[in-house]
Amino acid sequence: MSDVKKTLGIAGLLTVICLYTAYNSSNFYSGNNIENTLRWTALFGIISIGVSYVIISGGIDLSIGSVVGLSGCVLAWLLTDKEMSVPAAMVTITAMSIAIGLAHGLLITKVGLQPFVVTLCGLLLYRGLARYLTDDGSVGFGTGFTGLKSVANGKIAIPFIESFAVPTPFILLIGLALAAGTVLQFTIYGRYLFALGRNEAAARYSGIRTDRVVILAYVFCSLLAGLGGVLFALYFNSVQPSSTGEFYELYAIAAAVLGGCSLRGGEGSILGVVIGTAVMIVLKNAINLLQIPPQLEFAIIGGVILAGVITDEVVRRMVAKRRAAQRV
Repeated sequence: MSDVKKTLGIAGLLTVICLYTAYNSSNFYSGNNIENTLRWTALFGIISIGVSYVIISGGIDLSIGSVVGLSGCVLAWLLTDKEMSVPAAMVTITAMSIAIGLAHGLLITKVGLQPFVVTLCGLLLYRGLARYLTDDGSVGFGTGFTGLKSVANGKIAIPFIESFAVPTPFILLIGLALAAGTVLQFTIYGRYLFALGRNEAAARYSGIRTDRVVILAYVFCSLLAGLGGVLFALYFNSVQPSSTGEFYELYAIAAAVLGGCSLRGGEGSILGVVIGTAVMIVLKNAINLLQIPPQLEFAIIGGVILAGVITDEVVRRMVAKRRAAQRV
């Protein structure tokens, strides 16, 4: 099944959820709720775009949530305890995120470790470092750094519309999605990434430097996780080292898979990932607005994701059988 059909399918699911929720709750289409939905879609969409590159390459990254937590803790620590300037702190976070992704890529390609093992160890390591750095206590930004906070909390007004404004993270998401989608669909690196995910051995024998492709994918994933950590920290105005970012990797991976990225590798689109993220956030919002018991949140989200993956697999097999019959 082509990426276009997958994207249309997930877009249809998003439309159904939106219409059903709007029909049963007028609060769904209020300006404030739409703003919050777009903001949360942007925050989770950024880290989901990063992990989509890794999944397309045939890998996995379980450390995203811990990188989010560590980045937020380090940013608050540098700005408040060390009184570092904002540009210097941002450069430090960027360098740290790149170093994490580089370490993952090198361990996987040069040492030959499995991505699951490397990133699972990273999940524990970075969470432990965040807790040690802050002495397991929450860190925050206080009332200062208003200019920096506006990156996560700001809004851009729309002319002639007073009840709604576009959250600044959503603008950032659109820019990142366009850039990531362009690289994936229209550059040599993107073609190499898909080729690697479909058949690593064939890609290597065809002359593709697969190690470099894998390393860049993990660097990109960690870089966006670091950016996500900064945005989440600024949005909440504080960071809990033991819980900030917890389970975020599952949301990001689920959004990518729901958006059309195959865990086998070699398939996926950035537009699908963004829409998949929106489905996750809107579904979570619907559970709250429709007063469904919060204890069922994970069960409902898991059921919807499972249904989407099963449908994708069934349709894939039907298309494969049809093509095989046509060849005969």
